[in-house]
Amino acid sequence: MSNLIEYKGYYGSVNFSAEDKVFYGKLEFINSAIMFEGTDIKSLEKDFKNAVEDYLTLCQKKGIDPQRPFKGSFNVRTGEDLHRKLVVYAEKNDLNLNKVVVEALEEYLKKAA
Repeated sequence: MSNLIEYKGYYGSVNFSAEDKVFYGKLEFINSAIMFEGTDIKSLEKDFKNAVEDYLTLCQKKGIDPQRPFKGSFNVRTGEDLHRKLVVYAEKNDLNLNKVVVEALEEYLKKAA
């Protein structure tokens, strides 16, 4: 079960306030604080999609690039020993370090699914 919804590559959290009897969320993985809500799942999803569209429209009007949730790169702190092992493995197998890490992550996710 996931507490995320997706639209046009943007992700929104899904939460429920029993006190207020409302579903609510925010756009995740970007710096802007963009919130949405609804009285049921259908209205929450509609408001989420409207929030994404409003964000994209605002960025276009301001002439700025909308922030994307994922850029395709991130830093990983492995420690010296693992870093060394990865580089040696890559060299021995005529690969680069990035390729080794991507393949390892893909294999991990296959097993986790």
